[in-house]
Amino acid sequence: MGHYLSRIADKELETALRTTGAVLIEGPKWCGKTRTAAERAASTIYLQDVRKRKDYLQAAEIAPDILLKGDTPRLIDEWQTIPLLWDGVRFEVDQRGIPGQFILTGSAVSLDNATMHTGTGRFSRMLLRPMTLFESLESNGDISLASLFNGGDIRGISPLSVEKLAYALVRGGWPASVIDGGPSSLRHVRDYVEMVINADISRVDGVEKNPKRVRRLMRSLARNTSSMAKMKTIVDDIAGDDADGAVSDRTIAAYMNALRRIFVIEEQPAWGPSIRPKTAQRTSPKLHFVDPSIAAAVLNISPEGLFKDFTTFGLLFESLCVRDLRVYAQALDGEVYHYHDGSGLEVDAVVNLYDGRWGAAEIKMGAGEIDKAAESLKKFRNKVNTEKMGEPSFLMVLTATEFGYRRSDGVYVVPIGCLKD
Repeated sequence: MGHYLSRIADKELETALRTTGAVLIEGPKWCGKTRTAAERAASTIYLQDVRKRKDYLQAAEIAPDILLKGDTPRLIDEWQTIPLLWDGVRFEVDQRGIPGQFILTGSAVSLDNATMHTGTGRFSRMLLRPMTLFESLESNGDISLASLFNGGDIRGISPLSVEKLAYALVRGGWPASVIDGGPSSLRHVRDYVEMVINADISRVDGVEKNPKRVRRLMRSLARNTSSMAKMKTIVDDIAGDDADGAVSDRTIAAYMNALRRIFVIEEQPAWGPSIRPKTAQRTSPKLHFVDPSIAAAVLNISPEGLFKDFTTFGLLFESLCVRDLRVYAQALDGEVYHYHDGSGLEVDAVVNLYDGRWGAAEIKMGAGEIDKAAESLKKFRNKVNTEKMGEPSFLMVLTATEFGYRRSDGVYVVPIGCLKD
C-alpha cells in the first residue's frame, strides 16, 4: 500500500479497539482515515467502489450482515454512503459482545446524525485531522505538550526555517502531499478545494449550491481566519464580491453548516473560566479551516507570496498552530479553546484537559513579540480565579523562532518546529 507515516491517532485507535465493539473515524477527505484504519484492519470493504456499489446497496437492503462478514477488525470505508449499515453494525456488535469488531470511516456527518443517538456504549468516536508538523517529520519533537503539563525545564532547537514553515503551511498536512514532497505536493490542496466547491458541499445534503458563492464564502472565511468574525461580517464580505445579487444570512448559514459537516471548517470555541474581577467574556468561536492550506489555496497564495503579506502569514500561522495543538491535545484527552474579554484581553489558545488541568498559549511568529505576549499571559493568569480553575500548568509563547526554553518569569518559549504531543 505504499509508505505509511505513523499518526498520533494510531494509539487512540488501538485503545478504542480494545474497549468498544466498533470505532468510528471521522474527518475531512484525504486526511488519511482509510490508510490509518487499514493499518489495523484485518479485512476491508470500500463502499465507494463504483464497480460494486449497486451490489452493495442491494445487499444492505436485503441482508446487510453479508457485508459485515470478514476477519476483524473489519473496515467499512465511507460508511455514510450506505447509512443502512449503521444499524447492522450496531446489531452485530450487540450480538458478538466482544470489542474490536469494526472500524468505520466517514468524511461527512450523517444527515440524521444517527451516530450521536444510536451508538452509545457500542462505538468509540475519534476525529482524524490533517497531519501535524511532528507527524510530517518537520517538527523534531524536542518539546512535548505532555511535558509542559508536567512542569519542569525544557530545551529545544527547531529545524524549521521560516521559508520551510511557509512551504509546510501552503502544502498542508495532507498525507499525499507530505509523502509526495515534490513540485506537485502543492497542487493536492487546490484539487481538494475544487472538489469541495464543485461537488462535496452539495453532495453532503443533496442540496445544490452555487459554486461561485461557495468559492466566495471560502475566500471570506480565509480572509477572516483566526478571527471571531460574525455572520454579518461574512455576509457583507461575500455581498461585496457577489455580482449575482444579495445573499441571505440563511443561505450562508446553510453553506457553512455543510462545510462543517464535511469537516472543512472547525471553529475554535471560547473558554469561559471563572474570572476575577467579573468581566464580560466573548463567547464567539474563532474561524479556522481544518488545515490552513485550504485558506492559502482559496486565496491563491504561494509560499513565496506569504512573505509579501505578513498579516495573512501571521493569521495562517496561528491557524496552523491551532491545528497542531488540537491533535496534540486530543492525544492527552483535551481540547483547545480561545479567550477574549470585554477589556480587550485575548489568549490565542487555551488547552483544557478533561482532568481539569489547563495551559494558555499566545501564538507569535517573531522573537520581537515574545515579551509582550508573555506579559499578556501573566495578566491573564492573574485574572483567572485559580481557586476555582486551578493554577495553569503552563504559560507558553508558541513561535516560529529557533530556540525553545523557559524564561526567568516561568513563561515557556516553544517553537512550533519543536512541539509534539
